[in-house]
Amino acid sequence: IILRIGPLARLDRRFLSLLYNRRHFGVMTCAIAALHFKAVLDWYFAFSPLSPWVALLSADHQWSHIQGFPFIYLGLLAFMILLVLAATSHDFWLAFLGPASWKALHMSLYAAYGLILAHIALGALQDKQNLALSALVVTWATLLAGLHLIAGLKEWRQDRKPAPQRDGWIEATSLHALKDGCGVAVTLPDGERVAIFRDGHYLAAVSNLCAHQNGPLGEGRVMDGCVVCPWHGYQYRLKDGCAPAPYTERIATYSIALREEMIWLDPRAKALGTVVEPILIPETLLSTCDA
Repeated sequence: IILRIGPLARLDRRFLSLLYNRRHFGVMTCAIAALHFKAVLDWYFAFSPLSPWVALLSADHQWSHIQGFPFIYLGLLAFMILLVLAATSHDFWLAFLGPASWKALHMSLYAAYGLILAHIALGALQDKQNLALSALVVTWATLLAGLHLIAGLKEWRQDRKPAPQRDGWIEATSLHALKDGCGVAVTLPDGERVAIFRDGHYLAAVSNLCAHQNGPLGEGRVMDGCVVCPWHGYQYRLKDGCAPAPYTERIATYSIALREEMIWLDPRAKALGTVVEPILIPETLLSTCDA
C-alpha cells in the first residue's frame, strides 16, 4: 500500500494528500519488521539447543536449491536497510547529506521491499503452502509493478513531448488547463521542469523542484499566494520563490506571458529570490476559463 502512494498520486491528484505521511508510513513499516524479528527470536527458535542468534544464521544453507534457500538472510538484509532509512528520516540527515544524496539513499527502499518479497516467497509461501497467500502476494506485487510502469510511462511521455517555441519562449500550456489554486508542470528542452500556477486572477511560474527534497511543486496547491509542496508542506511565494519568514529556502522564478489563451514561458530561470510579478488574466479570458 505504501509503495502504491507515489504512482497513484501521479495518476490521480486525489491521492496527493497521502504523500505528506509517506515517511511516517516507512518508519511504521520498520517498527513492524522489528516486532517480526523479535517474534522470530523469541518463538521460532525457542526450543533450539543453540543460541537463537546462532540458530537464526545457520537454519538453512542450501544456496543452490529453492527448497532450503537461506531466506532468513534476505529478511535480515531488508531489516537493516529499513533501520538505516528510519534512522535517517529526520530532516537533519537531509540537510547533512544534501537532497540528491539523501534521495538516492532512500531509493534503496525498493531494494528492501524486493528482499521482503523474496523473504516471504522463499519462506512462508513454501512452508505453509497456502494458495490464498501466494495469490495475494503475486497479485499485489503485479499491481504495484503495473502502477509504477503506468506512472513512469506517463512521465516519460511528458518529458519527451516537444513544445512549440517562438523567439526563445516555449508554448507551455493552455489557460483552460489550469484550475484555480492548482498548477501544471512543463518540461523544458534541457529536461528540467517548471510549474505554472493560477492563483485567482493571476498566473505565475516557479521551479518544479522543492528545495527540501526536490518534491514536485506542480502537484501542490496555492494557499495565500504560496505554493505548498505536496510531499511535506514546504511553502514558497509565487512572486519571488522565497519561503515565508522565518524560513530561508528559495526556488527559481520564471517569466511568463499570456497570448490569447496560451501561456508562454521564458525557459531562462531567474536568480533565486528574484521578484517576477504574476500576470493578470484579462476579464474576458477569465470568464471563459471559469465557465
